[in-house]
Amino acid sequence: QLQASGGGLVQAGDSLRLSCAASGSTASIMIMAWFRQTPGSEREFVAGVSWRSGDLYYRDYLKERFTASRDNAKNVMFLQMHGLKPEDTATYYCAASSSRQNLLSSLVRRTPSRYDFWGQGTLVTVSS
Repeated sequence: QLQASGGGLVQAGDSLRLSCAASGSTASIMIMAWFRQTPGSEREFVAGVSWRSGDLYYRDYLKERFTASRDNAKNVMFLQMHGLKPEDTATYYCAASSSRQNLLSSLVRRTPSRYDFWGQGTLVTVSS
């Protein structure tokens, strides 16, 4: 089970850190990822973390402002966001997959249906 938290209302230029806590056994997890979604749009890959190696994956245009990380000991993944813009407004979801294909293929990694577990989402609203 995944529990996302840390969303809220911020102003443009502010920073925010999201957390995703995994409960239960995480032994089978290969990758955890952040997605975001706005009403009427598809869920978009934001960043991912290889659960075992710590390798990081990003949507290219976000990597300068967003940093993903994980704490294996606490079973928590983070998304640190800096320089937030109004277009970052979305519900942010964390997800986990037990498939190694998510690590090997960027296309697979960016596909929401290739993730086994999802958190409930946390809303980030950035005002201008």
